[in-house]
Amino acid sequence: MPTQERRERIRTARLGRHRGPDGREHFGAGFDALGTLAYAGARVSANVVDLQSGMTLVSVDDRIVLPTASVGKILLLIEVSARMTAQEVVGLGILDRTTEDEVADSGIWQHLQAPSLPMVDVAALVGATSDNLATNVLLRKVGLDAVRARTESLGLVRTALLDIVRDERGPDDAPQLSVGSAAELTWLVTALCRGQVVDQVTSQRVLGWLSSNVDLSLVASGFGLDPLAHRSADHGIRLINKTGIDQGVRSEVGLLNGPRAGVAYALTIQFADTSLSARLAVHDAMRVFGLDLLEYVA
Repeated sequence: MPTQERRERIRTARLGRHRGPDGREHFGAGFDALGTLAYAGARVSANVVDLQSGMTLVSVDDRIVLPTASVGKILLLIEVSARMTAQEVVGLGILDRTTEDEVADSGIWQHLQAPSLPMVDVAALVGATSDNLATNVLLRKVGLDAVRARTESLGLVRTALLDIVRDERGPDDAPQLSVGSAAELTWLVTALCRGQVVDQVTSQRVLGWLSSNVDLSLVASGFGLDPLAHRSADHGIRLINKTGIDQGVRSEVGLLNGPRAGVAYALTIQFADTSLSARLAVHDAMRVFGLDLLEYVA
């Protein structure tokens, strides 16, 4: 689809709905669970697309822009993969971590002794554990401006990686690591699945990195997969996903394939993270949403 035409389609407002290609209502439980959160004051955005027909199965405020935390790291991986394909960088080239790159929270490189790793391994850490240190090392290598330019070249206007990962965000820093719309995120992972992001090699390399993601705590918590080993199909179910977790933000985008169907999905919830019960209510709703996805594909 031409970039301008796709931009216009994505900008067009749509009512929340949940219906399958057979005309039957689907995703009712998830729709109700998300509605309960929305009525309680959370901002909810969701989009699900059938990979074979291209039909939108779920549309809930999927044009609005919400914080997506680490989901935006997909854009960094795309830029890194594209440069490897173009041989502008070498995957086995060694990258050093510096004190400027250091940051806490997600990832394991901060706990390892290795001061340097091959670029392809650094990207693999981002895909598998959303590694913050590895993210900053890659951003220092390719540059945030290059990631933004690549994002714009893909026709994305509401999805962006805004900054490096920081332990604390000051008044002069971007308020969020990344933002996105559910409609654009499902388009992006669908395009990766079809080999349309730059080219087949670039797309498949990114999906390979993401296929090792160990975080199955949100939507994917309902799929019954082994968080540490799910690159191959398990009971006919195959998942590739990326999550984003921050204070008051839970986001996930992915590709779920089963014996009957395949879907691209994106779900972001921004909420008042004032208590454990409020947070658990969000996690429960995302799991219900995931169970509806599983029922559809299996």
